[in-house]
Amino acid sequence: MAFGASAANAGITIPAGDWTIDIGGNVNTFYQHTKLSGDLSSPGVEDKINDVSTGLLPSALGVGGKTRQNDLDIAFQFTFFTGGNSGTQSAAGNNTLNIRQAFMTFGDASWGTIKLGRDLGIFGSDAILSDMTLLGVGVGQNYNLESSTLGRIGSGYIYADWIGQISYASPNWNGFSFAVGLREPWTNGAAGHDRNDMGFEGKVAYEWAGDVAGKVWAGFVSQKHDGADSPATQVFDLDPASPTFGTVVAVLASQFDSYTSRGWELGGKVGFGGLNLVGYYYNGKGLDSQSILNNSFLGGLQFLGGQETDDDGGYVQATYVLPGVGTKLGASYGISRSESDVSGGFDLENKSWIIGAYHPLTKSLNLVAEYTHQKLEDDDTNFDGKAKTLSLGAILFF
Repeated sequence: MAFGASAANAGITIPAGDWTIDIGGNVNTFYQHTKLSGDLSSPGVEDKINDVSTGLLPSALGVGGKTRQNDLDIAFQFTFFTGGNSGTQSAAGNNTLNIRQAFMTFGDASWGTIKLGRDLGIFGSDAILSDMTLLGVGVGQNYNLESSTLGRIGSGYIYADWIGQISYASPNWNGFSFAVGLREPWTNGAAGHDRNDMGFEGKVAYEWAGDVAGKVWAGFVSQKHDGADSPATQVFDLDPASPTFGTVVAVLASQFDSYTSRGWELGGKVGFGGLNLVGYYYNGKGLDSQSILNNSFLGGLQFLGGQETDDDGGYVQATYVLPGVGTKLGASYGISRSESDVSGGFDLENKSWIIGAYHPLTKSLNLVAEYTHQKLEDDDTNFDGKAKTLSLGAILFF
């Protein structure tokens, strides 16, 4: 994601015998002010949040290498991700360090590329890589996240996430390409769940260049989940002392049964004369994790709902680069819906408007300002809350 986020990033290239070593990444930090209202501002919950931390894209350091041997292109990549805040309320606190990329590839332009290891998933990857808030914050600090905000994860698309995979990407045939992957069996993170069934995902795409350039794609994902043998006490990272903890666990443990998460997506983007447009839609069952936890919504994370919900959503986005100045102005609207019919279930909408300005102070350094208006509604419980976030900061690619 770090390398795909900015065309200005070329990395640091070092020849090493038969190998070429690339070092690159980013550092970003934002001041974020979030104002909560409605049911998000209930008694005992702060209605204003101020923070200094990273945005949607964590700060990262990546080391990769590539070579050509026996008519094969061979490569590897390790990328370390971390946050820009201390991670606790103590000055002596620390944040998280996560190696989200650790994979190798081999192949040839004539027949394609095979990837083995941990990398960004296929389903939903184009949606997040096309999101303008990848350079910023988007939905902000209503979730006590230490090393990343949400962008519009959960209010426009399902997070592709970083998964163990064995995947194949085809060559580019005059703009057409496809990718398919066998992915590790995610089973809701609950104790006692079997890990018998692998996941599957893939996409097909067509990309074209010219005065009016663009790309369209369609994707799918499927993952079978076996029922739990013990309560799903690891589904959410909640404080056991919270009054909602026991209720959430009871609902998930009693309702979880064998089912298959499945989904499909359609997307496209087109650019001409400095104007870029993006449209995206997804639909499926058992995809999302939207729920009310500690008076907040944390949605868009794959499969963590623990049941066969009905899920759909999407977003539209327009950006324009000012001639001569280079500042990119953008606006987007997105929504994610998730409905559960089980006892204690939900019927949720998570939607947000985002406007942003992204100015390239140099070819490596971008100044960023964003405003996000998020609205959260649950028709089953009459929950209605808003979170408004203003963020100011910078992101540096190297």
